[in-house]
Amino acid sequence: MGRFKGISFGMATSVTFGLIPLFTLPLMGKGMTYDSILFYRFLFASVALAVVMLAKKETFRIEWKDVPVFVLLAVFYTFSSLFLLCGYGYMGAGVATTLHFTYPVFVTLLMFFLFREKTGWLTWAAIALAVGGVALLSLPESGFSADIKGIIIVLLSAVAYGSYIVGVNKSRVRNMNSRKLAFYVFVFTTVIFGIRDIASGSLQLPPDPASYCNLVLLAVLPTVVSNITLVLAVQNIGGTLTSVLGALEPLTAVCIGVLVFGENFTLREGAGIVLILAAVTIIVLTGIIQGTLDKVFRKIRPRHA
Repeated sequence: MGRFKGISFGMATSVTFGLIPLFTLPLMGKGMTYDSILFYRFLFASVALAVVMLAKKETFRIEWKDVPVFVLLAVFYTFSSLFLLCGYGYMGAGVATTLHFTYPVFVTLLMFFLFREKTGWLTWAAIALAVGGVALLSLPESGFSADIKGIIIVLLSAVAYGSYIVGVNKSRVRNMNSRKLAFYVFVFTTVIFGIRDIASGSLQLPPDPASYCNLVLLAVLPTVVSNITLVLAVQNIGGTLTSVLGALEPLTAVCIGVLVFGENFTLREGAGIVLILAAVTIIVLTGIIQGTLDKVFRKIRPRHA
């Protein structure tokens, strides 16, 4: 029963996060800027998380030493969110979300180059697959006509999110309650976007009631709900299987882009998405795959001795 619940929570995490374009594209279509959309997203998400924490009687207390860490994590989260939304202006939401989903690759690379974490041949093979997938998404069948600027922007969103994950795992807040951690990251991210909007004089009010509704749903479903269900999934089925279920995130975004917004979807894009999903799955399951291969080799070798 616990495994079924965990899988359900893991699927909910990925599907809700994949709903980001469903709520952001209509807002962008009505002329709202990226900064304004993200300001309201994280403002409403902070309020929603605060309500959840109050309902669960969880403490908001942190140490002053935690503040610089939260500021750095918020900067990573800011760039990740901003670059992803910018990417929607250059390519289909499904393709952009798939490129963003390469973040486990960048986590692996950051851990290798910054912390000298050992990396096996399976991981390097997965990285090669990811590069091939990105190449297919960058080179449509009509030739080299993809907007390379857009590709780079979305990959930077993946780098920023990978940096956020590494920052959480290697910082003093890594053992903090996940809701409290997310709350303060969202609060500082809201402050960053608020400062940007006020400094540039670009803060916009939502143009109509439907936009308010989209902003609230953007804050609740792919931000708060996905964060809470992520924790519940990890508690029930562990981080590995939860990460594998994350493949539903780009698939959800692709379906929304094609079915709701009428985006084109070519065979080459499909192949690129499959390669990226395969690469991420291999990276997540490297330990299991390597262990299985070692067992197979041990059984085979005596026969040929």
